[in-house]
Amino acid sequence: MSSNYLSLPAWRQADAIANGEITARALAEASLQAIAARDVQLRAYTDLTSERALAEADAIDIRRKNGETLPPLAGVPYAVKNLFDIAGMPTLAGGHRDRAGAPAQADATLVQRCAAAGSVLLGALNMDAYAYGFTTENTFHGTTRNPLDDSRVAGGSSGGSAAAVAAGLCAYSLGSDTNGSIRVPSSFCGTFGLKPTFGGLSRGGSRPFVHDIDHVGPFARSARDLARIFDALAGRDPLDAACRPAPAQPTEAALLKAQTEGLGGLRVARLTGWFDDWAMPEARGVATTVARALGSTQEIEFKDAALARSVAFVITASTAGELYRDELRDHYAQMEPANRDRLLAGSLLPAAWLAHAQRARRIAREAALKLFEQADLLIAPATPCVATRVGAEWLNLPAGRVPARPSIGLLTQPISSVGLPVVAVPMPTPEGLPIAVQIIAAPGREDLALAAAGLLESTGLCFRHG
Repeated sequence: MSSNYLSLPAWRQADAIANGEITARALAEASLQAIAARDVQLRAYTDLTSERALAEADAIDIRRKNGETLPPLAGVPYAVKNLFDIAGMPTLAGGHRDRAGAPAQADATLVQRCAAAGSVLLGALNMDAYAYGFTTENTFHGTTRNPLDDSRVAGGSSGGSAAAVAAGLCAYSLGSDTNGSIRVPSSFCGTFGLKPTFGGLSRGGSRPFVHDIDHVGPFARSARDLARIFDALAGRDPLDAACRPAPAQPTEAALLKAQTEGLGGLRVARLTGWFDDWAMPEARGVATTVARALGSTQEIEFKDAALARSVAFVITASTAGELYRDELRDHYAQMEPANRDRLLAGSLLPAAWLAHAQRARRIAREAALKLFEQADLLIAPATPCVATRVGAEWLNLPAGRVPARPSIGLLTQPISSVGLPVVAVPMPTPEGLPIAVQIIAAPGREDLALAAAGLLESTGLCFRHG
């Protein structure tokens, strides 16, 4: 009976626990049983926190029994990408256990805030080593398989975070997004994902990758979940100087209003140019479907998209190479084979390249912000195609044949370097697999992107599991 609740969205699980339909412990036990049954093949988890989960669930049940008002995510099972600190566990960041440091002394800021919101931590999730990749094909922890088709990848680098949600092995999860690592797995696995504005959620207590492009955010099975989670986790943090204040108004309320009243005249436009050239017909098709569903036939070109992607490439390579320079020098043979050469190449880039990239980044950001003079929301596909096969080496796209691993983020990277908030909304394709659409808003306007995602979900057009 408890397993029937595993496929529900997080907000519905929280309501069920608050109403006494199910206990938090029963839901936690059902989640752990589901992980034991399925994750041997899926490989979404690297570590479980079973004792902690049951203790947190029991604490919620006691609070309910005592008549306390429960927090917004009370009893909801979640998990985090294994670059977030979990007290008492080493933070692997997808790397080899033999190279792990001492156990974390405290939870990451967002793990603390999830606990304050009443959520129950199930464990840590698989990822591309060092967050450098788009497929979660990890030599140390295994390849995370796509729950929709186990011959395909789950996306990356937060592949475990998306796969666990899609498979019902947690109600929501946390991941990171530097070049598309929330939006790509959301697209491949058919989950909703939120990359907030740069600094929209705290990175305190998480392993850095590219400090001035790294974002963190949630995966979930509904847009309303994303809004509730974002509301619970947002707010300044002294551990992250880039962290912004929480929104003045709850985003969940904006989403619910949009589902009943519509978007109130918001201008919506589909991005063309780069986002058409590098997208397969099915990817362009879902973007057109979403734009029309949101009442738009307007098209806009982000003419600096190629520049913005190049900026993301150079800043990522240079910054990550510098971060792992000592590891490369002292422990090269123990590093992830798929990533160590890329990190080494990045560490050798001239410093002038990074300076030029940062100047070009400002140009690209100014061009991106000008787009919002014409529209309030921008629509683009999140990936050029549906999930690729495990081990795929090439993508044959309309604009050319490109190597698969670095090119799956062709459509997410131009948005990453300019720091805009994006909601990834999964849509069905004729192939039966999803491709997500990016709903992109101006900085700080997560409420608009989430409202549009919620309205779109209410139409029944979005991809549905099972």
